[in-house]
Amino acid sequence: MATEIGISKVEAIKIIAALWHPLTKAQRKVLLKSMKIRKFEKNEVIYRGSDSPRDLMCLVFGKVKVYKEGVSGRSHILRAIKSIDFFGYRAFFAEEDYKTSAMAIDDCEVAFFPIELIANMMKENNAMSMFFLKHLAKLLGTSDDRTVSLTQKHIRGRLAETLIFLKDCYGVEEDGVTLCIYLSREDLASMSNMTTNNAIRTLSAFAAEDLIEIDGRKIKIIEDKDLRKVSRIG
Repeated sequence: MATEIGISKVEAIKIIAALWHPLTKAQRKVLLKSMKIRKFEKNEVIYRGSDSPRDLMCLVFGKVKVYKEGVSGRSHILRAIKSIDFFGYRAFFAEEDYKTSAMAIDDCEVAFFPIELIANMMKENNAMSMFFLKHLAKLLGTSDDRTVSLTQKHIRGRLAETLIFLKDCYGVEEDGVTLCIYLSREDLASMSNMTTNNAIRTLSAFAAEDLIEIDGRKIKIIEDKDLRKVSRIG
C-alpha cells in the first residue's frame, strides 16, 4: 500500500506554489498543512476507475501512467505523467467518478491535496483558476491530436510518435540517446494502439534501419530527425 514518507513538504510546496503564483502566505500555510506526500511502488495503483475523486494529485518524483480499461479487460494508456504535473482532478469538476485509473510506472512520490480545498482556493485566486483552465485545455488539445494519430496513422507512424512523445516528455539519459523511461512492449503497444506483436516487429524494423537501438526495455533513439519524419508522415 501507499505510505506517507518524510521528504520535504516545504520544498514541494515551493515548487508547486510557483506554478500558482501569486499565493498569499496564508494560502501557502493552508496548502502545507493539508498536503500529504505518499510513495508508490512500481505497478501500484494510485486510483481506480469508478473511485470518487477526493484529491488533486501532483507527481513529485517518478513516472505515472493514466489508463482506461477497454473491452476484454485490455487497458489502453491515455497519457504518461511526468514530474511536477497534476492529474486526477478532471472528474471532480465534471461531477462524476473517475473514468480512468492511474498506476506507478516505477517507484514514485505523489502529493495529495483535498480537491474541495483547491476548488475553494481557485475561487479566491485567479492565477490558480487560469492554471487549471490552461492545463485542461492543453490536455484536450493533446488528446485530440492523439485520437487522429492513433486512428489515421499507419503502425510505423504510431509507434514512432510514441517514442518521440516519451523522449520529449521524459528526456534522455547522460548518453543523450537512451530514453529515461523503460516501458514493457505491452505498454508501448497500448500507447500506440496496436498489438504487442506488431509493436515488437515494428521496433525490430526500426532497429534494423538504425533508427533506434534496443537493449531489453532500454531504447536508444539514434536518428531523432528520421524517426520524427516517420512519425510525421504516418
